[in-house]
Amino acid sequence: MKWILSLVFLLVVFDLRSQDANVDGKIMLTVILRYDQTKTLSEIDDRLAKSGFRKQFPPEGVEILSYNIVMGVGHIITLRLPPDKLREVNLAFEQGVWGAFHTEFYPTYDYLKVFYDLKQKDNQSSQTAESPAAEKEKKQVEPQKPTPERPVRQKRTSKKSDQ
Repeated sequence: MKWILSLVFLLVVFDLRSQDANVDGKIMLTVILRYDQTKTLSEIDDRLAKSGFRKQFPPEGVEILSYNIVMGVGHIITLRLPPDKLREVNLAFEQGVWGAFHTEFYPTYDYLKVFYDLKQKDNQSSQTAESPAAEKEKKQVEPQKPTPERPVRQKRTSKKSDQ
């Protein structure tokens, strides 16, 4: 019994370890730079040029995983960085984009592999759950009968002269 419990424990630990997006100790951070709609695009670009944001960003040791423009929202940037670089990243945004954007920061992790693993398990369990008898029953179900049509009623109109 102890052997089985030990094996189950190891499997759980292995499964949790396999869900770690970054075993190198780095974290992911998603930054949303929301448009300040009181400013034009040229005003926003001027602010970024004056601050030197594009020249200085990202700080050394910080990797940009994705950089997307979402219409009506703004810029969405996903970064991978060592935790000790978080202050530098924050300062880069404070000094570079404040006044041009409203900033939001969200800790992030990559769920795509886990999602596909779970999806595959769900597909496998649904395939084994359906027996040939269940499929035969599905085929034999009668289609629903359409509802009977109602007769069209004519609207009565009254003339003022009839009253």
